[in-house]
Amino acid sequence: MTSAHPRTVDVITMGCSKNLVDSEHLLRQLREKGFQAYHNPEHTHGDIVVVNTCGFIGDAKEESINMILSLCEEKAEGNLKRVYVMGCLSERYFQELAQEIPQVDRFFGKFNWSQLLEELGEHYEENLRNERVLTTPSHYAYLKISEGCDRKCAYCAIPIITGGHVSRPMEEILDEVRMLVRQGVTEFQVIAQELTYYGVDLYGEQRLPELVDRMAGIPGVRWIRLHYAYPTHFPLDLLPVMRRHANVCKYLDIALQHISDPVLARMRRHVTQAETYELIRQLRQQVPGIALRTTLMVGFPGETEEDFAQLLDFVRTARFERMGAFAYSEEEGTYAAEHYPDDIPDDVKQQRLDTLMNLQADISAELCEQRVGQTLTTVIDRVEGEFYVGRTEFDSPEVDGEVLIPVKAGALTIGHYYPVTITGADEYDLYGTVHQHPHENE
Repeated sequence: MTSAHPRTVDVITMGCSKNLVDSEHLLRQLREKGFQAYHNPEHTHGDIVVVNTCGFIGDAKEESINMILSLCEEKAEGNLKRVYVMGCLSERYFQELAQEIPQVDRFFGKFNWSQLLEELGEHYEENLRNERVLTTPSHYAYLKISEGCDRKCAYCAIPIITGGHVSRPMEEILDEVRMLVRQGVTEFQVIAQELTYYGVDLYGEQRLPELVDRMAGIPGVRWIRLHYAYPTHFPLDLLPVMRRHANVCKYLDIALQHISDPVLARMRRHVTQAETYELIRQLRQQVPGIALRTTLMVGFPGETEEDFAQLLDFVRTARFERMGAFAYSEEEGTYAAEHYPDDIPDDVKQQRLDTLMNLQADISAELCEQRVGQTLTTVIDRVEGEFYVGRTEFDSPEVDGEVLIPVKAGALTIGHYYPVTITGADEYDLYGTVHQHPHENE
């Protein structure tokens, strides 16, 4: 690209935190090359936009396509010069998208950053491959430890999009943690498509417990939170690590999807109802006070009223501190799409989803109410209206509840950790006050 061309790039991220990390790496490369690179701007800057798309389920795909079409309209009106598309949707539907939306200047796959930079007249800097521009508040970062997935769950298109599981070398991850600590990051959201499989491809065994143990020993790491574990072959030796280290949050995000044995079998989850209940018992027994987040699915092909009743009983019994749910969405190319008719009507799916989430809202309200009177270490993320908004170790950013502290009660510092006495609660959020000086913020 000659100097006469624009040097401003807006990067727009759709979908999950794993995509966000990819965008942060791209931003670092762009800025190294002298571009003014912005992330998720309120208004585009008029030169080049790169959309990092999501292709996980129907709603996410539709959202990504709507964003692309909207940017193409801006381009047609002369408000933008070029529109590029990358990420999961582009990886999976490359040819179709190029034919259907020719207004896009070029489509790239999920990891074709070097080709994108070449399109901009630059080259990819390999020596910066682990560096990124954080788009999160400066005190926390997402830490992606692997790509892809070797599980072949019947409903999931992720292995089709991203390929098999590829772990990052442990020393590389630990070096990144140290680098981020030097930049002021104190809280790490450890993410992967399948967290508990970490290390199998590189070391011949699950090495997540060792990775977390070594991360916890790095000075300046205040909180480590674990996301997207898998119940089959769960590494139970992780639990003593979580118990032993105060800076490993008592929090685990483990997607369980369902509890009915017939549904689990059709989903190809390779786990049973009895094994799931036993795993939850072990988690709660070995890590007292742990907050469990899970994701459940309703309306999978063949799900009967009895299957759904078992799911409701499961949620009542397990009393998850955090829970998300979604209705089955048929994804082409998956085992389910090729072998099972999508036989649950949409209105039944929605009714089951609403019933499940209403049940969880009641459970969450009860669990939040039990926090009233407790004093919980809380990190402050931002100020919003009349409140400082923070989180405890039991809360992941964006998806979990928050702690609201009145601004008028006194000045707090973003990114600092405070002992907060919980004074009130609603379905998902807590309210509290700070009566003491902040905890040490080393």
